[in-house]
Amino acid sequence: MNKFIKDAQKILTGNRKRGYTLPTNNKLYPAQWNWDSAFIALGYSYFNLNFALKEIKTLLDGQWKDGMVPHILFHNTDTNYYPNHTAWNCGNKIRSSGITQPPILASILKQIIDKNKITKKQKLEIKKIIIKIKKSHEWFIQYRDPNKTGLVSILHPWESGYDNSSLWDEPMNKVIIEKNIQYKRADNKVINPEHRPLNIDYDRYVTIKNDLRKKKYDPKKIFRTGLFNVIDIGFNSIFLKANKDLIILLNKFNLNSSKIKNYVKITERNILKFFDKKKGTFFSFDLRNKKKILVPSITNYLILFADINNRKINNVLIKNLKKHNLKEKYFFSSIKPNHKSFEEKRYWRGPVWINCNWFIYKGLKNKDGKYSKKIKQSTIKLVEKKGFHEYYSCKNGKPMGANNFSWSAALYLDLKLSNY
Repeated sequence: MNKFIKDAQKILTGNRKRGYTLPTNNKLYPAQWNWDSAFIALGYSYFNLNFALKEIKTLLDGQWKDGMVPHILFHNTDTNYYPNHTAWNCGNKIRSSGITQPPILASILKQIIDKNKITKKQKLEIKKIIIKIKKSHEWFIQYRDPNKTGLVSILHPWESGYDNSSLWDEPMNKVIIEKNIQYKRADNKVINPEHRPLNIDYDRYVTIKNDLRKKKYDPKKIFRTGLFNVIDIGFNSIFLKANKDLIILLNKFNLNSSKIKNYVKITERNILKFFDKKKGTFFSFDLRNKKKILVPSITNYLILFADINNRKINNVLIKNLKKHNLKEKYFFSSIKPNHKSFEEKRYWRGPVWINCNWFIYKGLKNKDGKYSKKIKQSTIKLVEKKGFHEYYSCKNGKPMGANNFSWSAALYLDLKLSNY
């Protein structure tokens, strides 16, 4: 077996706790994260299907009664992490955060099922998982798109998964920081502060979190009156693809998919309104302040993953994607390097993330096979050369953030071993 495949498996099992897996093996993220767990499950499915299903099952054990799957589950409440379970003060059976994260579970589960032999017992487990995923998708439709536009909102930058992206600079500048705000960060003690969000970002994150908590995370209230409400094109692309994959899963298990089918039709029609013909890219929209967000983030290209049925737009996107960071050694930088907000080392403002490359590789497979293969090979090479890290410099591939990073290991396994 290839040394790197062994190493990737070792990282996943080394970061595994009882039924769930930490994003890394240091104190940076001492809990279970929503979309990390989905990627991690995909990695496990190459060598331990039961671990994969258990990872998903444990995540869904923390689902709220209304259907929301939180972005963090605090199985271990004794941590120095901030914001910890007491700062959020919520959760159903498991202490959790009061917000969610990109809903990629349906797409991941479909891929796991497609490439594995499933036993009768596992089929029963999977059916229960699908029912819970459906409930979470219906939660998004009901509470994050009350106007039935086909596009859902995020109510905190953390919900996007790309926390300090410059996509959020303008909407965040409008957030008035709470007076006498008090909290104690731990992330910038564990990792070089130059690689982490700024203190002013955290002031605003915590202000938004405190506002959500004051409103008791009431989904109707926080949509109307939250301090941050953005239609993020990357998040919606992931949700559109997840809804398409969920329909396939529901049909496979003879479950009703009509509500999701109807929603996909509305999304497919309305998402095209977020295409800027002049720039040849999609944009996000600050719903609270009624303003377009025209920041060149790599996540704007996740629309390729959503498989919209428009060859002309797809071709324009691919043409522009190839120019995203043409002059840099490694792709894809999270923000286009010639943009004023680009920062080579600061988290989601410049570094290369394996999951973004993975989304785009998957999205291009049926649109530009040659280029998708190039992305796949380049990403594999980056990981094999630099190791399984959280993110990397687009200029020299220098690893940054956490070491032994679970989703980099998991997605490496998928890129290396998948024929999907």
